[in-house]
Order: sequence, then structure tokens, then C-alpha cells
Amino acid sequence: MGSFQSLPDDHQYQTLSKNTGFSLEQIAILHNRFKQLSQNEETLRRDDLKTIQDLESNPIRSQIIEAFFDSRNFQNDGVGSVEEIGFEEFLTVMSYFRAPPQHITEEQREKIRRSKLRFLFNMHDTDNDGTITLEEYRHVVEELLSRSGALGRETAKGIADAAMLEVASISVGPMAPDDFYEGITFEHFLKILNGVEIETNMHIRFLNMDATVLCK
Repeated sequence: MGSFQSLPDDHQYQTLSKNTGFSLEQIAILHNRFKQLSQNEETLRRDDLKTIQDLESNPIRSQIIEAFFDSRNFQNDGVGSVEEIGFEEFLTVMSYFRAPPQHITEEQREKIRRSKLRFLFNMHDTDNDGTITLEEYRHVVEELLSRSGALGRETAKGIADAAMLEVASISVGPMAPDDFYEGITFEHFLKILNGVEIETNMHIRFLNMDATVLCK
């Protein structure tokens, strides 16, 4: 785990800045917030993130919190989840919600876009099997719709099922009524979201917060 015995030194800051895109000042602020959340411990646990007030009313709060402990999001080809994270992992996950710099090449922008989409895919792929199944997709949509208070659980379920079949038709083509849809692969996910500007909107549309929220 990437943790620090005290405030990171300049060299560590420079390395973290290069790897995450945060400025040195932002890293210092987020490090202080990390220490507040962890009650000055070297690692952070799920219960610590549950104290963030901005997440209390978020309908996919549990998925957001779980993303911080998903090893796939640490940019090191990890597998499975962990029980606690250090500051480096915390900062790495936070970096997915940063808007990209203004002056970057198309290749760099595409790399950022793909990274963000992989992060979103991982959040939906809750069993870490490389596909988003109807059940996984349904759970997220039901939570988003039914907790809004405008729709009942059964109505939300129907909308989720219909949306998943529409996604299936986009990713694998027309399906017969008795065809079994195994789920969305990451390549299908990229195809479905082709043309959607996820690079700058993800932290607004998906998380409804950015790094500054955790700096308060």
C-alpha cells in the first residue's frame, strides 16, 4: 500500500503529481483531508469514507466507496478488493474525477478518456468478471431511479431491463426474444459511449462532486 509516515516530502509530491495530474498544492490539501478522514492513521477504511456528508444522499454511495478499495483502480493491474488503502491509492482514485488539462494532445486525451471509462466499467462490473451483466446494470439503475422518489422499485426494474436490452442491441446486434445476453464487455462499453464527452463530465454526471468536495 502507498502510505506515508508523515507529510510527504517534495520528491514524493513530485512523483504523485506526475502520476495523478494533481498540483502540489492540491496534493497537500488532499493529504490533509486524508488524515482527517483516517483520524490521523496511515490507512483509510470503508467506514472512514462513510463519514463524508456529501455522499450520504448519493444513490450509488456504496459503489463509489467500493471503488476506492478496488485494486483494479490503482493503475497497477491489481485484482480484487482490499480492506484499507494508503494515501497513494486514495489520490489515484480521486484522479479519475479530474477534468483533463486544456493543452494536451489527442493521444493524451484519448488515454484519459479510456482510463475514466475503465473506471466507470469497473464500478458497474461488481463481481470483477470482465462483463456488466443485466443484474449488475439493473442494480445501479434501480438504485438511481427508485431512490429519487419518483418511481417505484418495479417500475425502475422495468426501465433497467429495457435499457439493458437496448444496450445489447447496440453492442451485439439484434437479439431474438429467447436469446441470452451474457453482458457488456469493456470493448462494448467503449462502443456504447462513443461520442459521449466523459473526459470533463464524469465527475459531474456520475459522482456529482469533484476533488474539492473532499478538500472541505
